[in-house]
Amino acid sequence: MGVTRLKRKDRRNKTVSRLEVQFLKLGRNIEIGSKSKEPKKSQVAKNNAVLDKLTAESK
Repeated sequence: MGVTRLKRKDRRNKTVSRLEVQFLKLGRNIEIGSKSKEPKKSQVAKNNAVLDKLTAESK
């Protein structure tokens, strides 16, 4: 049997659902109190530290 191609709508749905799952997985890692805490050396933590410092200086 030959390989059937997905129609454009189905290909889009497949891609969108895959991206949604990826987004949800990434979002769960930085929730407060989650099982996998954000590492202290991560770029997000460094960015937050810089932003906190700038907001403290501006006040």
